[in-house]
Amino acid sequence: MRLSNRNKAPGYNFINTLLIMFLIAGIVSFFLEEYKFNILGSESYLLIIVPVIMLLAFHLTGRQIFEYDSDGEALNFKNRNIIPFLDKPLSDEFPKYKLIKYEIVNLLFVKRLYITISSKNSGSTMLKYEISYLTTKEVNDLKFSLNKVVKANNEKNVKNE
Repeated sequence: MRLSNRNKAPGYNFINTLLIMFLIAGIVSFFLEEYKFNILGSESYLLIIVPVIMLLAFHLTGRQIFEYDSDGEALNFKNRNIIPFLDKPLSDEFPKYKLIKYEIVNLLFVKRLYITISSKNSGSTMLKYEISYLTTKEVNDLKFSLNKVVKANNEKNVKNE
């Protein structure tokens, strides 16, 4: 199964550009307010604070683009930001039989996917992906696909024991 929200990247770029324009307009409005009009008083700082908070919220919810591919014998996860230099993109590929378990954590606006895979050196390794920008249907499809892989791995482990 393939899952990707890469087609939404132009929308995320538009939102990011709009937020940056709000910030620039807020800075210009703040200086005009402080040195020319002086109508708002101390509330003029909100002209800068509100756009900064909105921009931080947009970027702190995580990497916007998530791609998942379970076709074949390997699982492939990619997670990247729309701004290439902001975060290092995550890209992992491993055989399906190494998947031990997964967990999706939902905290207010932030959703994270924690994947535990078996490792020769340390026994198991946890991989973290940010899936905040996936829709509910995409998250449910991801859960269904990962459940299938985990269930198949558990059945293989029971047969081997």
